[in-house]
Amino acid sequence: MTHDDELFLRRAIELAAMSRASGDAPFGSLLVGPDGAVLAEDHNTVLTDRDISAHPELKLARWAARELNPDVASATTMYTSCEPCGMCAGAIERSGLGRVVFALSNEQLTGLKPPAAGTGVRQDGPALYDEARVPVEGYYL
Repeated sequence: MTHDDELFLRRAIELAAMSRASGDAPFGSLLVGPDGAVLAEDHNTVLTDRDISAHPELKLARWAARELNPDVASATTMYTSCEPCGMCAGAIERSGLGRVVFALSNEQLTGLKPPAAGTGVRQDGPALYDEARVPVEGYYL
């Protein structure tokens, strides 16, 4: 962790505080390009946008995939106030970003929240492999 990493993480934490102050969940993120310049920043807007996917990490990953060429994306770092959730981690990987630096881990975040209610969503599968593979087979070659 460099001094610059700490400065950018502090900005992500500031964005998280701004998000909380505006009535949303306290999460913030920013993208820093290969030259050290801030390319974009965002905060959580799940409540104000009424959009369960409006996490700052997901919004910035989508922005990076649209706006950055692959060479620049792979040299870009996302700084975020908390470790990305599964949804966001998948988007970050697909966006081609080269690095993520986070402040709170998911375990640390869980320790700051009340226990989750409910048992989660039931998932059944895999099933119908022979049929389901037909549209996928050969696509990734």
